[in-house]
Amino acid sequence: MPADTTIDLTFLQLDTAQTGRHRLEALGEAVLRAPGEVVLLPEMFATGFRPNAATVAEPMAGEIVTNLRRWATRSGKAVVGSVAVSDGDTFRNRMLFATPSGDLAWYDKRHLFRPGGEADTFSPGRVRTVVEYRGLRFLLLLCYDLRFPVWSRCRRDYDVILCSAAWPRSRGEVWRTLLRARALENQAWIVGVNFCGEDASGLYAGSSAIIDCYGNLRAEASESAAACRTARFSLEEQNRFRERFPTWREADDFVLEQ
Repeated sequence: MPADTTIDLTFLQLDTAQTGRHRLEALGEAVLRAPGEVVLLPEMFATGFRPNAATVAEPMAGEIVTNLRRWATRSGKAVVGSVAVSDGDTFRNRMLFATPSGDLAWYDKRHLFRPGGEADTFSPGRVRTVVEYRGLRFLLLLCYDLRFPVWSRCRRDYDVILCSAAWPRSRGEVWRTLLRARALENQAWIVGVNFCGEDASGLYAGSSAIIDCYGNLRAEASESAAACRTARFSLEEQNRFRERFPTWREADDFVLEQ
């Protein structure tokens, strides 16, 4: 892996008023205008977060997934976000990583939000997913996953965390705290993107952010307005910090149930 790899990371914080299949064309235009090389969208970006899977799920060959792949191809960027998909007799909250070459990787949400009813209709994923793209390694997380540090623990196997969320305003400070905690404990950049606005599922916290391996904000959005923000990640800078302050050498081992 080249030590001097850099990449522009972008999040698109969406207002819930921007969701809906009838708004896919406008959302695609926003992705095309975004300046980064990796563009991160919120959880269930096209429909808004809905715990009742049957009301929003579609097959992998459906309209939302097809558009996501088309946006990546047209824009020359990796486009990342989650979609409720039907998978045989089950439903998954599936985070998709679409590349300009047409490749598609995904992660099925492990920690379903039981208090909100998500676990009643969706099935949890079992596989922790790290995607390699342009010489960098990206760990994919979805919303509630952020609360579970063992699952997101860096074992020298990723460089950047991408977290798509639909996080409520009532726990906005928790969202901001956990983003910084995951960056600090893993000595890794994290890009966390959220909705703002209000819909049938509630009022959202916004406050999307890009936080570096030192815990510093490199970009952020407000609680209440849609936003596009970008920051440049340097693998060389992060690796120098990890070697200079090698907390990973004393890290405890965990056994993950697969």
